[in-house]
Amino acid sequence: MTPGGTGSDTLIRPTPSPPVPLRQGIGIGEGTALYVGAVLGGGLLALPALAARVAGPASLIAWAAIVLLCIPVASAFTALGTRYPDGGGIATFVTKAFGRRAATPVGWSFYFTVPVANCCASIIGGEYVAGALGGGRATAMVSAAVILVVAYGGNWFGLRMSGRMQLAMVGLLMLVLLTAVFTTLPQARTENLEPFAPHGWLAVGGAVTLLFYSFAGWEAVTHLSHEFSDPRRQLPRIAALSVAVVAVVYLGLAVACVAVLGPAMNGSAVPLTMLMERSIGGAAQALTVTVAIFLSFGTVNAYAASGARLGAALGRDGALPKWFAKGSAADEVPRRSLAVLAAIATLVMLVLSFAPVGVDALMTAASVLFVTVYVAGLAAAVRLLRRMSAAWCGAVIGLIALVGSLVFFRYFLLLPVLLVALAEVFRLFQRRRAPERSVR
Repeated sequence: MTPGGTGSDTLIRPTPSPPVPLRQGIGIGEGTALYVGAVLGGGLLALPALAARVAGPASLIAWAAIVLLCIPVASAFTALGTRYPDGGGIATFVTKAFGRRAATPVGWSFYFTVPVANCCASIIGGEYVAGALGGGRATAMVSAAVILVVAYGGNWFGLRMSGRMQLAMVGLLMLVLLTAVFTTLPQARTENLEPFAPHGWLAVGGAVTLLFYSFAGWEAVTHLSHEFSDPRRQLPRIAALSVAVVAVVYLGLAVACVAVLGPAMNGSAVPLTMLMERSIGGAAQALTVTVAIFLSFGTVNAYAASGARLGAALGRDGALPKWFAKGSAADEVPRRSLAVLAAIATLVMLVLSFAPVGVDALMTAASVLFVTVYVAGLAAAVRLLRRMSAAWCGAVIGLIALVGSLVFFRYFLLLPVLLVALAEVFRLFQRRRAPERSVR
């Protein structure tokens, strides 16, 4: 009855409408697989040996630092992804925090790094194929090209398809990697840890610059956040699962390679094959090649998906030509942006086929651009998230750590400076064209 009314005054209640079903999007399993695939990546196949060559057994400190940094960074990006689900990812966060002028170079840094990082990952997988089949560099490059074609092709037909492919591959991958780690750890020898820092303690910083290539990936799912059916509920679970899996695999594989293989790993392009031989013997090479292909594909697949959506969002927002914008809406496939990424990757592969550029140099180049993007994204998190919340504190910790790491990149810092300059030239060009279009 209504307050103060008579018994005949009935409260008329509207007929409840049926609940609106959540749209079908990426599930937690597919999202975790995409996340883990983006973070682990093909770099995991080569980095234990590359980092040990730079810093010796002390490279384990660099691995531990990277894993610890994953926690606050993943927390900050997850909070931003749930609050601002959009294909622009970090570029969207920076726009909301600092304006479009700051977001354009950030978006460019990530977008144009994607094909370089993907070529890196595919070549590492190709090196394992070449180690098993022979044929040297030519076999490695052809195998890398096949990985790129399959991953970009899968994304051409939609994210749901590529997500299912990734879920199956990551499940098998985790089984193989963890089997290799836990069956070989009993063979660890303390003498393989001596001398612990043969190149000095500063060399640990050099190892960190390489390992940032493997650290990159925590931002990738922010570009896919609007593809989830319920990002506010799903993203925190996906991030927690991914951090746990990545920590176990990273630290387990790094410790096993250094403590079990020791100096025998130095100079090897295929440390995982050596570790697997200690685990299962003669079948190691074939199984390791399978793992290498899956790992490399996982990285390329996740970054092709997130990079293509970023390019479409940048086109939508005017940071790239409007031609890129087609496919920027949820459930659409950004084929134009994806085609540009594939074309750049093809160009990089052609250059690498003839130029004597090492994978470690390519990794460092990709790393410095990823770190630049992370610094901007975490700065945006500090401004946008609620002060003193767990995610805000994580953003502050991650920002301080990443800014401090920039000193170790030395002349590679010219790369983000160049991209910022090119993005500013594009912005000025767009401003000059705007009055011309309005006159017409």
